[in-house]
Amino acid sequence: MTASVYDIPLTTIDGAATSLADYRGKVLLVVNVASKCGLTPQYEGLEKLYRDRKDAGLVVLGFPANNFNGQEPGSEDEIKQFCSLNFDVSFPMFSKISVAGEDIHPLYQALTAAQPQATGEGPMREKLVGFGIAPNEPPAVLWNFEKFLVGKDGSVIGRFSPDTAADNEALLAAIDAALAA
Repeated sequence: MTASVYDIPLTTIDGAATSLADYRGKVLLVVNVASKCGLTPQYEGLEKLYRDRKDAGLVVLGFPANNFNGQEPGSEDEIKQFCSLNFDVSFPMFSKISVAGEDIHPLYQALTAAQPQATGEGPMREKLVGFGIAPNEPPAVLWNFEKFLVGKDGSVIGRFSPDTAADNEALLAAIDAALAA
């Protein structure tokens, strides 16, 4: 039996040691984020989703990652400033981690092992190929802004492709079902 996602050591964007245990009993949407990606405007929708559903028990968690075409080159301070100034991000942000490859963070090892395939997979992979980018094969994270849904009990219950917007009906239905569980 693998350790719970709650037990994996993490660091906040401010450098404090933490873990997801602080969010036990909440529904989590874990997103690998980047400041210089075509999908970066998703921060706006993620922030709106967080503000709309946080009182119901949803927490959006941002994990900056520089795994894809160097699209998150900044320091934690630069990332924090970018998110605050451009998108008024108030959801919790963490220090930069690796979400794919040989140096993949244990959190993403656990998430991808629990949900090896993303929902809504398709157009994004084809777009990457069209740009001459060889996409990662499942279970690896495809690109920035892939979303993992974690239930109140800490189990990984969903995974959504990077181009799934925060207001996507399937994503919202999965979140609402998890909140109601």
